[in-house]
Amino acid sequence: MSGPERITLAMTGASGAQYGLRLLDCLVREDREVHFLISKAAQLVMATETDVSLPAKPQAMQAFLTEYTGATDGQIRVYGKEDWMAPVASGSGAPSAMVVVPCSTGTLSSIATGACNNLIERAADVALKERRQLIVVPREAPYSSIHLEHMLKLSNLGVTILPASPGFYHQPQTVDDLVDFVVARILNCLNIPQDMLPRWGEHHLNSGDE
Repeated sequence: MSGPERITLAMTGASGAQYGLRLLDCLVREDREVHFLISKAAQLVMATETDVSLPAKPQAMQAFLTEYTGATDGQIRVYGKEDWMAPVASGSGAPSAMVVVPCSTGTLSSIATGACNNLIERAADVALKERRQLIVVPREAPYSSIHLEHMLKLSNLGVTILPASPGFYHQPQTVDDLVDFVVARILNCLNIPQDMLPRWGEHHLNSGDE
């Protein structure tokens, strides 16, 4: 199996709930164990942008997402925002990779400044201090100098800054195609197989030059 077997997936209150849901679905299909965290603002955004309405309590949310994605029992683990005994709160128990998608600028700021006011921020802090893979997917427009300074600081610490900026060279036909572009890039960074988007040059290599 290429890529990490256990992944922390956090969703925060920026627009783009579809990215997080689609990534969750892809991780489940690739048989990864997902530690799922979501802020209250992200739940509000999800209810606004999609037809998915998550239960409020972690246990009920875990059951809902397990059925929604077709995951096996225990494959998705959901934790509350102040569940400080969750594995993601400690370097000894946290998965080797974490993705924050979508990442609000507020969460970006908290991660960059080392704040640990909730479990999402603590999980990201653990990833930083343990020098593990951390990918943040900001979705904002325009960016202020403060946002850019936080991104630069995190980038210098080894964090992958992957903006939710779909490309168009694959000639997308639907909104789902645009979502898949970003999710495919996340999976590529995680070194997890995906067939949603060919890597640049694959068609050229497969066509064979005369």
